[in-house]
Amino acid sequence: MATLTVRNLDDDIVRRLRIRAAEHGRSAEAEHREILRLVLIGDESHRAEQRRRVAERLAEFRRRTGGRESPSAAQLLDQARAERTEALARPDKAD
Repeated sequence: MATLTVRNLDDDIVRRLRIRAAEHGRSAEAEHREILRLVLIGDESHRAEQRRRVAERLAEFRRRTGGRESPSAAQLLDQARAERTEALARPDKAD
C-alpha cells in the first residue's frame, strides 16, 4: 500500500478531522482513509439507503397532503404581484 502525506493543512481542518474521527470511533488516520474512500469511490449502499429513505418520506408527504387544493407556485406569485400592484396604485392616505 502507498503512503500519502498532506502538508500545510489549516489548524481548523486538522481539528475537525480529529473531532470527526473521535465521533466515528476511529483513529485520525483511519478517518482520513474513510473520507478519501467515500469521496473517491463512494458508498453506493449508503446512497441507495438515502434514496430509499427520501422516497419513503416523499411518499408519506404525498399521502398526508394528497387531495389538498393548494395553489401552485405560479398562482401564488401571480396573486402576490396583483396585490403589490394594487397597493402601489392606491393613493397615499397620508395626504
